[in-house]
Amino acid sequence: MRKIWQNISAVVGRELRIIRRRPIYLLGSIAVMVFVAIFFLTFFRDGLPHDLPIGIVDNDHSSQSRNFIQQLDATQLGEVVMFDTFEDARLAMQSGKVTGICVIPANFYADISAQRRPTMTYYLNGLYFVGGALAYKDLLQMIVLTNGAVQRQVLRMKGVNEGAIMGRIQPIAIDTHQIGNVYTNYGYYLTNLMLPAFLEIVVIIVLIYSLGMELKYKTSRHLLQKANGSIIDALLGKLIVYTVLFSVIGLGVVMLLYFVMHFPIAGSIWNMFLAILLLVVASEGVAIFIIGLVPVPRLALSIGALYSILGISMAGFTLPIEAMSPWIQGLSVIFPLRHYYLFYTQEVIFGAGFAGWYKEVIHLLLFTFLPIFVMPRLKNAYEKQNFPID
Repeated sequence: MRKIWQNISAVVGRELRIIRRRPIYLLGSIAVMVFVAIFFLTFFRDGLPHDLPIGIVDNDHSSQSRNFIQQLDATQLGEVVMFDTFEDARLAMQSGKVTGICVIPANFYADISAQRRPTMTYYLNGLYFVGGALAYKDLLQMIVLTNGAVQRQVLRMKGVNEGAIMGRIQPIAIDTHQIGNVYTNYGYYLTNLMLPAFLEIVVIIVLIYSLGMELKYKTSRHLLQKANGSIIDALLGKLIVYTVLFSVIGLGVVMLLYFVMHFPIAGSIWNMFLAILLLVVASEGVAIFIIGLVPVPRLALSIGALYSILGISMAGFTLPIEAMSPWIQGLSVIFPLRHYYLFYTQEVIFGAGFAGWYKEVIHLLLFTFLPIFVMPRLKNAYEKQNFPID
């Protein structure tokens, strides 16, 4: 046992000297995560887009149409941009100057008064997913409210009392409870997950790079010599250094989100510390598996990058995995970020505690066993150095 600790200590010392001589390891981990944190916290600082430019073409110019425009402009989401013709509005939307267009037809007020059901037409720019969706929500809400106001005025003229009027306009009251983005705040929802997602990318890429550079610079035999020929001791020595580094970054991310920025959390911050540590060790298991399976640095880095990016799509916070084909749902379990997301939803959103996320702990720990399957192949590559490096 003492010999093992000596081997591991020798590898740890060697790795610390490498990191000191090559700042790329710290730049690729700490500097990248600092930049990502600043970017997302700044980009989503308002939580939800507001004052989205919505083009209005008023062909009626009546008091009713002016009232609709004023009400739309008064909402938090929308900012009205007036156009004289539909062609001008269409060109503005195609150039990205407005996220949607609403056309108020001629004789709008007269048709309402005569109960001829005028048609309001609106167009949305689907290229901007969030902006288009929010513009649609704002326009639809104002059109529905305008419709309700007209019905209310007509019923008042008929002598119907206020209680009966509301019963006819809205016979069913809607009480909405959002499950995912509870606060309708993209800063809370996306930053909570994008920072751990980029941490996973950093862990996989940096660790593959560290292990791959032993092959590229033909120093792998020296690494094994420090570990007395034990690939297990060599990997443990490297992992101690990088696990401490990535864990400190991960704990810093959790502290930043829930302690410094005061992001809402229904459960315990200590459980999120556990989640981020599990994400780190699971990502390390994946990184060793990739470089062991394909001990070619350039190719392994490409596979690691592709796997990490695909993991963001398959995690479930950008695309609903439950609505996809069964085989895609099954495929999603091979990504650590998917299990971190499920842990996050149970702890941060629902506050379910251990009963809600214990399965995800097991799933994340399973990734740590992946290196066992490639250790002989990785040791063979380190000893023979017979794989292409370019």
